[in-house]
Amino acid sequence: MSAVDTSLFTPELVFFDFEAADRDEFFTKLGDELKARGYIKDTWHEAITTREKNYPTGLACEAVQVAIPHTDPEHLEKPYIAVIRPKNPVDFEPMGGIGDTVHAELIINLGLLAHANDQVAVLQALMMVFMDDAAVADVMSQTTPEGMVETMVKYCGREQ
Repeated sequence: MSAVDTSLFTPELVFFDFEAADRDEFFTKLGDELKARGYIKDTWHEAITTREKNYPTGLACEAVQVAIPHTDPEHLEKPYIAVIRPKNPVDFEPMGGIGDTVHAELIINLGLLAHANDQVAVLQALMMVFMDDAAVADVMSQTTPEGMVETMVKYCGREQ
């Protein structure tokens, strides 16, 4: 069985050259995009910023610096996984509070309804991608939303 519901990756939720001066502006702009597409409730922005402050999601992997922000299911209208490659890295605090500020070059925003089980499976799949230099190079080389979705599905849909 695949670890991840890869149908949650969709071209409409892939953003390249996403402009944000800082994490708060990032969440504001992403929230606007998600709200316009019917994925989140009005409570999402406050919930995700609070959760990120209390439980940071930055990961400084060898091949890429990433962040995997998420919030609880009650702030969602429907499940999603958004893939964002910002124009300039967005600073996130390191997961577990260990290490330096993470300058995220890739941000995967998880909007999962079956929070605990789905989240663990997705995080495990993403960690396998981020620890694989060739997979990271493939992901980071994508230039179209469709290509990004195909690439994320290819790696996240692998048997663990």
